[in-house]
Amino acid sequence: MRTLLFILLTFSTFLSFAQEDKEEEKLLATKKANNYVYEGNELATSEQFVPAEKEYRKAMSAQPSNVAGAYNLATSYYKKNNYEEALYRYQQAAKNATTKTEKHKAFHNIGTVLMQNKQCKEAVEAFKNALRNDPTDDETRYNLGLAKECAEQQKDDQKDDDKDKDKDKKDENKDDQKDKKDENKDNQDKKEGDDKKDDKGNPKDEKKDEGKGDDKKEQKQPQQQPGQLSPQQIKNLLEAMNNQEQRTQEKINAEKQKGVKIKTDKDW
Repeated sequence: MRTLLFILLTFSTFLSFAQEDKEEEKLLATKKANNYVYEGNELATSEQFVPAEKEYRKAMSAQPSNVAGAYNLATSYYKKNNYEEALYRYQQAAKNATTKTEKHKAFHNIGTVLMQNKQCKEAVEAFKNALRNDPTDDETRYNLGLAKECAEQQKDDQKDDDKDKDKDKKDENKDDQKDKKDENKDNQDKKEGDDKKDDKGNPKDEKKDEGKGDDKKEQKQPQQQPGQLSPQQIKNLLEAMNNQEQRTQEKINAEKQKGVKIKTDKDW
């Protein structure tokens, strides 16, 4: 029993010493960080922002939860127009803040950075959070009004952009439909053109295809070519020539008979 009590007392004493050591380390870290912040503030006052930034970084390294170090480091970034880093450090300060005053300052500056980034809707929420921690700050209230107007304007601009995108999309769809219609027409015209060609790709003679059933008739009755006589005309012409030749022959014979001497019964 005595051994158990001894062990418990020893363990309790050890925990007490360990807790005291942690508290002492925390106090030392806070003191060290505050000294770095103080040095940084002195440098920032004399507009030596680069050395001041280094001191604030040292403060954050010594104690990451140090609100003053994060806040002042954010301010140095803001003055250099590095809004991304400034926003991160102000958010860090707001997260670690333990008093309303610290939270109010952090959220106020978060809103300011968001306005610089044209993030008006988010800035409205930041200024609201700042006013929740200090409703008497007129500057924060004024900035909240500006942020609301900016957010409304961005909302209207977004609606206009959406309308323009919808219109462009509709016009694009119309153009696509027209292109498809033209393409279909071209394909149809091409098909019709191919139908009029033979296997070798030469144009078909549609006149030859017409009246194929009359080929035999045309062979039996060839068409009369310009400048040629028809068979009937040739026949008539031959008959006329024969008749003319016969008449001519008859005339010649008649002339011969007139010149022939007539024999008598008595001889001389």
